Amino acid sequence: MTKPKSILPQRWRPGTTLREFLATEAAGGYILMAAAAAALIVANSPFASAYNAALHFDLAGHSLLHWINDGLMAIFFLLIGLEVKRELIAGGLSTNARRVLPGAAAVAGMVVPALIYLAFNYSEPAHHDGWAIPAATDIAFALGVLALLGNRVPGSLKILLTAIAIIDDLGAIIIIAVAYTLRIGYVDLGLAVMGIVVLVGLNRMKVTSLIPYLLIGVFVWFETLQSGVHATLAGVAVAFTIPLKTDEHGEDGNFSPLHRLEHRLAPIVAFFIVPVFGFANAGVSLLDITPEIALGSVPVGVALGLFIGKQIGVFGAIWAMVRLGFADMPVDATWRQVFGVAILCGIGFTMSLFIAALAFGQGSIENEAAKLGILAGSLVAALLGWAVLAGSHKEGRPTASRK
Repeated sequence: MTKPKSILPQRWRPGTTLREFLATEAAGGYILMAAAAAALIVANSPFASAYNAALHFDLAGHSLLHWINDGLMAIFFLLIGLEVKRELIAGGLSTNARRVLPGAAAVAGMVVPALIYLAFNYSEPAHHDGWAIPAATDIAFALGVLALLGNRVPGSLKILLTAIAIIDDLGAIIIIAVAYTLRIGYVDLGLAVMGIVVLVGLNRMKVTSLIPYLLIGVFVWFETLQSGVHATLAGVAVAFTIPLKTDEHGEDGNFSPLHRLEHRLAPIVAFFIVPVFGFANAGVSLLDITPEIALGSVPVGVALGLFIGKQIGVFGAIWAMVRLGFADMPVDATWRQVFGVAILCGIGFTMSLFIAALAFGQGSIENEAAKLGILAGSLVAALLGWAVLAGSHKEGRPTASRK
């Protein structure tokens, strides 16, 4: 197959290829970078007051920022759920052998950053809720950096980075559900669960029209929002009920509902939802950041968790798994390239901003400080990761034999 010239849906082709997927995420990453830069510029310009006023504009009882973070981002999580299900059932994570290396790297890449953050905030109990901020990798940003390097990075490492990011996205979703649910309205939650049961029933009856799934999905989202459980999790729950296998033999259908929905949502999320979220949440007024705040335990813990913690966790896990014989070295990759990818895993922009808002609340000093740490850690990880990988093609590449 040839690489598509555009990631926008021109003519439906079933079974989105890895190349299409990577192209989508990379292109979206460039736009996300531009949105984050624009937010920083606007937040530190004469338009800052207008920017903040617009984000807090009341719309049907909630601020515009609330609708972005709880409404639009539910669609982002719906797409994440679709990607996770596809990878687990019919993609690069469909067997235990394929899951072991990225799985170990993702878990270690979540645990070590969290421990580093807590080490810097041990004496500040009020800051402990931010432990998960440096946990997840921003796949759009990271793949955007990889795309700048072209064929200097082997395809096996792009697949590995994608798999790690997908697994720690799943981990971040679990963290949000468990750690950041403050109250539960059991009646509303029960109604949401009933909606999911209906969707599972539609799946079992092999209903392939997307309309009933999406209509009931809106109901599930609303009841989840009312229950106190974060509404974006409804997107993931609904995604897991969308059929991927459509025939009686359990084979992937050429036009399965999951593929159709993922194909339609990908450009919307990449080119609109995630950039809007980035623009709305990345605006930090540097004029309000004193040296005491900038060097405080929250931003330093977040920045070092992303930059140092991800390197140690991801690279250390991959090195151990290969050296102990539990996994193979990625094909055509050198250890320097693996290290470069581990550094790029420290780009935690989207999910980190999302978790920071849950942990500290929008507009709080801690949330603004966390944003500073996220931006600093992600920027340094992007620059150093690119620098490490940029010259790596000059090295000889080992074979993919088991070490």
